[in-house]
Amino acid sequence: MTSPQKAAAGAPDAAWLLDRTEALCRADTTTGREDHGLPALRTLLRELDARVELQEVAPGRHNVLALWGTPRLLFSTHLDTVPPFLPPRRQGDLLHGRGTCDAKGQIVAQFAAIQELLRRGHTGLAWLGVVGEETDSIGAVAAADLAPRLQTCVGAINGEPTENRLATGQRGALQLKLTTKGVAAHSGTPELGRSAIWPLIDWLQRLRALPVVADKDLGPEVWNLGAMQGGGALNVVPAHAEAMLFVRSLPDSRFVTKVRELAPADSAVEEMSFTPPERFTHLAGFEHATVTFGSDAPRIRRLVGGNRIALCGPGSIKVAHTLDERITGSELRAGCERLVAIADTFLAGSPS
Repeated sequence: MTSPQKAAAGAPDAAWLLDRTEALCRADTTTGREDHGLPALRTLLRELDARVELQEVAPGRHNVLALWGTPRLLFSTHLDTVPPFLPPRRQGDLLHGRGTCDAKGQIVAQFAAIQELLRRGHTGLAWLGVVGEETDSIGAVAAADLAPRLQTCVGAINGEPTENRLATGQRGALQLKLTTKGVAAHSGTPELGRSAIWPLIDWLQRLRALPVVADKDLGPEVWNLGAMQGGGALNVVPAHAEAMLFVRSLPDSRFVTKVRELAPADSAVEEMSFTPPERFTHLAGFEHATVTFGSDAPRIRRLVGGNRIALCGPGSIKVAHTLDERITGSELRAGCERLVAIADTFLAGSPS
């Protein structure tokens, strides 16, 4: 029997998966409020007879680590959701609501996979839920303190809505601040000043004209003008302007170099933050796909001794973060089966 067939033989039915996802989604765990979901989470972990530990990340915010023996494989996903809170609504096999696919459905699919692996006699498993993934990854950063306890793991499976396909990797996350300086003057005599806004607009237009580069595994390098501001009064020529860019960068990116080359006089470029791009473990026999989003997967990968990572889970990123966020029981069941198959591949040849 193949791994996917074995997984299907022990996967819970769709109603079981939807019941537990709905229970988790009743709690408002928007970023900063993750601990509101602990009671429902503890209930599910008791079903699995897990040894549960909390790691305080900030006051009232905890990562959750569950263990079954000495871990050889780590499952992980995040506990927080984006605002606004949307209570769950269920219609047959379809569950709407905040967190249904991003990422409370991931939690339930992973718990179902762990249940099946335990049924088969595996005892070396761990699960980690982290806070703050949707903003600053504060939970994944704090989880580095847990790495010594997870070095026995041969790999990790991180849960995000990938339509049950393995992500090939993820692009980098680069935040840039572009600033320009001018000379203030009365708006009635603009010739006595120099606007800081027009050079910034021209700079951004030059960047928009750059050709798009792409990577076969990670997709195109793209950037977003997320915020822009300048000046302070309508009757004053603005002496300062700035723009904030979010770049989904590729390996060996030349984007920052181009930004500096195209910069006007009296300008500056500041790198506010940077997470490098990363390629994930390729597993033969599984469908792989590029993903458009970032995740905690690179940080989770560094927790495990085997340094192997799979990013995979049920649901679609196309509805995550929207008012129509949703998942189906069929997707959850297929996700459980896929996770067990990935776990089998990671654990193959690893001593029990």
